[in-house]
Amino acid sequence: MKEYELSFAKLIIHDSSLVEVIINSGVLVDLPKVDEYHSFLLNYLTAPFNVLINKVNSYSYDEAAIREIGTLREINALAFLTYNKISFLATQSLFNYSRSRDWKCQCFQNKEKAFEWLKRQT
Repeated sequence: MKEYELSFAKLIIHDSSLVEVIINSGVLVDLPKVDEYHSFLLNYLTAPFNVLINKVNSYSYDEAAIREIGTLREINALAFLTYNKISFLATQSLFNYSRSRDWKCQCFQNKEKAFEWLKRQT
C-alpha cells in the first residue's frame, strides 16, 4: 500500500488497479479537483481500475463536478463506503445524475465487503 496526498484528498493505492479515495472534511469538490483526481488515476494506476470512495468525512460537490467525476473510461467500478443514513442517501442521489458515462457502482457499510465486490468486477 502506498499513500498520496492530493490538494483535497488522500489516495491509497492497494494494488496497481485498486485505489481508495478519502476526501478531506469540508471540501467542496469542483471541476479542477476532479481533473486532479482523474489525472492521478491515469498516472498511477493500471487500467482498468477500481475505486473505493471512503466517505468517512463530510464534503460536497458542485454541479459540474457531479457530472464529471468518475467518467474516465479506465474506471471499471466504484464502491462507496458509507457510515450513516445521510451519507448513504447523499451517495444514492449521485447515482441519479446524467453523465457522459454510466457508473458500475454499489454502496457498502463494510470495507471488506466493498473490496471483495470490487475485486470481483471485470
